[in-house]
Amino acid sequence: MYQARYNDIMDDGAASAKERERSLFDQSIMMLEDARDEGDYSFKGIEAMQFTSRLWVIVIEDLGSPENGLPPQLRASLISIGIYILKELEEIRQGRSSDYDGIIEITRTIRDGI
Repeated sequence: MYQARYNDIMDDGAASAKERERSLFDQSIMMLEDARDEGDYSFKGIEAMQFTSRLWVIVIEDLGSPENGLPPQLRASLISIGIYILKELEEIRQGRSSDYDGIIEITRTIRDGI
């Protein structure tokens, strides 16, 4: 009886964590779309870049943790994607790019895989 309740709680906890992750990626996507639509270097762009950068830094740190339960090859691939996004965000911040669409598309793909 207790084991079944514990398993239900753990399943709910994992589902809740995944929903929070999806929500954060949704927020990032929405902010990046607003920044893209605003054009050029804007306040919305700054906010979107800061939020998305923080999100990916946290994701990369979690993926690098020994407690992370994902397979090592998947973790390494996701870390590489995160580093790529951070580099692309820096290119936008430096004014050398305005390619929000690539970051949005990658973030959507990751979100949909959660």
